[in-house]
Amino acid sequence: MSTSRVDILKMKDMKTRQEHDLIGYKDIPADAYYGIQTLRAVENFDICGVKLSAYPKFINALAMVKMAAAKANHSLGLLDDKVAEAMYKACQEIIDGEYHDNFPVDMIQGGAGTSTNMNANEVIANRALEILGYEKGQYEHCHPNNHVNLSQSTNDAYPTSIKLALILMNDDLTAALKNLVASFRAKGEEFKDVIKMGRTQLQDAVPMTLGQEFEAWAVNLEEEIERLNQNAKLFLEINMGATAIGTGINSEPEYAQKCVDALADISKLDFVLAGNLIEATPDTGSYVMYSSAVKRLAVKLSKICSDLRILSSGPRCGFNEINLPKMQPGSSIMPGKVNPVMPEVVNQIAYKVIGNDLTVTFAAENGQLELNVMEPVMVRSLFESMEMLINGMNTLEIRCISGITANVEHCKEMVLNSIGIITAVNPVLGYETSSRLAKTALNENRSVYELILEEKLLTQEQLDEILAPENMIKPKKFMKLK
Repeated sequence: MSTSRVDILKMKDMKTRQEHDLIGYKDIPADAYYGIQTLRAVENFDICGVKLSAYPKFINALAMVKMAAAKANHSLGLLDDKVAEAMYKACQEIIDGEYHDNFPVDMIQGGAGTSTNMNANEVIANRALEILGYEKGQYEHCHPNNHVNLSQSTNDAYPTSIKLALILMNDDLTAALKNLVASFRAKGEEFKDVIKMGRTQLQDAVPMTLGQEFEAWAVNLEEEIERLNQNAKLFLEINMGATAIGTGINSEPEYAQKCVDALADISKLDFVLAGNLIEATPDTGSYVMYSSAVKRLAVKLSKICSDLRILSSGPRCGFNEINLPKMQPGSSIMPGKVNPVMPEVVNQIAYKVIGNDLTVTFAAENGQLELNVMEPVMVRSLFESMEMLINGMNTLEIRCISGITANVEHCKEMVLNSIGIITAVNPVLGYETSSRLAKTALNENRSVYELILEEKLLTQEQLDEILAPENMIKPKKFMKLK
């Protein structure tokens, strides 16, 4: 069934059940696993249009946290065997991908994530009721608050779920990044013998190979895998057992550690309990750190994509050193024009990620006293950035990088006609002579190679040795003239 706001508001002719909360009563679709607090959130927060269900790993993380809490409560004798087992099964079904369409709450919401927490509590409670043989809504047997939310608060369950989801999504992000790095590296090997001009400040610099350029991009991006993983480890410190503000009110002394141990076992991740739960509950520093790493990756990707656009510019009036795969016609008015659409879209993704990082920064700064109520916009921003980067990197790798070809002869011709090769002979001829030759070559539109031979400064054999591609792309002993 659909769980959009429009559909929920058109349920007059549907079979319903009635639920109540402290505000009053509402009719809930009879087959819905969510309850009254989820419905209120759907009505109240039609904000970004992106629902919790858009991020399956977040739904799975919520279920894992709830399962861990149930295991801890069960071990303390706070849940009877039948209810606990039904809750475990309900959580596992959600982890296995079921009932995700019953998470219709908007990602951005007021209430510091209470709507998200209650959405999970209600779905788990109602599925557990079915498993126990009861009807949905018969909460006296398994209650969203009394049983599923036992020993918890939104203020520890919600951020713990966020952190677990971010770790899981980081795996996908780094996997996409590894594939992109491998694609750049493969091109580096393919183009290892393609000589071209390197450039600084968009001016001719010194020769290099196209392979060196692609390998440099591979290394540049490869560094970010470690940065992302390093910052993701910050999410392993959690505040389960903090309940409302970190004092642990309404939980038993052994609960916090038991819950963290259970979550570590369920998720196969090395979660640890924060040393000071009052400090940990409002602290969102780990989001700021991780967001900065995501932004750093986006900035690097954007820079590389801008380079790709420059190197492929033309085909007749630009650099035209490389050819990007032709993906679609580039103009509704200019026949034959093909644009670098894949690098362009990654540039735009980067700008959005940079903006999302600023959102995370402001939201982290604006958490007052014992809680940061701005976590929903932080998690929405981070999830969006990661999802866009994953999609963007996969698209760039498959539809662009893997199909790039080199204009080998054009690259070589530009090297031979470049003023930049004067740098290669500078150690032999000296700076003053080299500067004079460069100026003459520019003023008279002649090649440096031609001028050196004309003035008999070097023999052709000596000059060819100096300007051999393998001698211009790495350090070598200075030539001594006889």
